[in-house]
Amino acid sequence: MSVSVAVMAGGKSRRMGRDKAWLDLGDGRPIVRRVLDVVSRVGDEVFLVANDASFQTLGLRVVPDRFPDGGVLGGIATGIGAAAHDRVLVVACDMPFLREDVLRLLVERSEGVDAVVPKVGEEYQTLHALYTKTCLAPIERALASGKRRVVSFFGDVRVRTIGEAELRAADPDLRSVTNVNTPEELAQVSFRR
Repeated sequence: MSVSVAVMAGGKSRRMGRDKAWLDLGDGRPIVRRVLDVVSRVGDEVFLVANDASFQTLGLRVVPDRFPDGGVLGGIATGIGAAAHDRVLVVACDMPFLREDVLRLLVERSEGVDAVVPKVGEEYQTLHALYTKTCLAPIERALASGKRRVVSFFGDVRVRTIGEAELRAADPDLRSVTNVNTPEELAQVSFRR
């Protein structure tokens, strides 16, 4: 089964105070490179959704966000629309501990549904999920009506949730869903690396 991977790199990094994608956790690689190293082992196509020209230096296709005022939901729509394949893994550029086996789990569980989204506690992990092309029209309708929450289109598609217990079977500490948004979170992940 062919899979595209869209790496979301369009955020403003306001809480971090600098572009978090390029932060180094001490191993000489920026977080975005760590992400790309993992997703390249899963996807048949890997590209970035970003408006910043600095991402061109990574040697991959960079797709500008079609919905710059659409937040994360707009970025997801851009990624799905730009993907070559029907199944699109969507991950954030600030997730330094992505795991290949967790991403493969999402792909394996995608048969017969439009989206596969892990859920930890009450929080959907929408930037660590798989969406199919079927999601694009419902997302665009949500955006057109002013909705920006990612879950706003879930009622219009078939969503399979990966519960915390199933996720922990592949990732006992749930590190794969860790992202870095603030200097405090950066200090914690650098320490735990």
